[in-house]
Amino acid sequence: MRKEPMSPSDARAQHERLQEGLRAYGANYREFTRRFANWLGLHSTDAEALIEILTAEERGGTLSPARLSERISLSNSATTALLNRLEQAGHIVRSREHDDRRVITLRSTARIQTLADEFFGPLGAKVVDAVMDRYSPEELRRFEEFLADLRTTMTAHMAEPAPPQPSELS
Repeated sequence: MRKEPMSPSDARAQHERLQEGLRAYGANYREFTRRFANWLGLHSTDAEALIEILTAEERGGTLSPARLSERISLSNSATTALLNRLEQAGHIVRSREHDDRRVITLRSTARIQTLADEFFGPLGAKVVDAVMDRYSPEELRRFEEFLADLRTTMTAHMAEPAPPQPSELS
């Protein structure tokens, strides 16, 4: 069975629906991070940093303070203050695990891992069981490609200089 090509207006409408879906997903992700922060009694930026550290560990990696600073778009000094708060709260530890003792590795504590599992676990199960299992491995692979292409394009665009500030704001 051969598929007919979409009309330009149908394609545009589909693109707009996809963009709105991605925007809404991003808004939900931010809201879920905010709720995690409230649940822990943290500022949302602190919770965002914790999620970055936990996610890196889940994937078998680690983050340095400099890499975390890039990931959450904070200055080095603001990241240091944030890490001090997280360490004082018992959520992370900083360690020197490399041959170069100047390199600091950020690790989550067992306590925060348990709390994160308690908070995010039910959503993770719903996403995997109720949503992703409805799609074939091929469909998910294509979606992975789509997201990777979007991320690459956005990253390249963000590396370009911003346009001049509007004159009415200057």
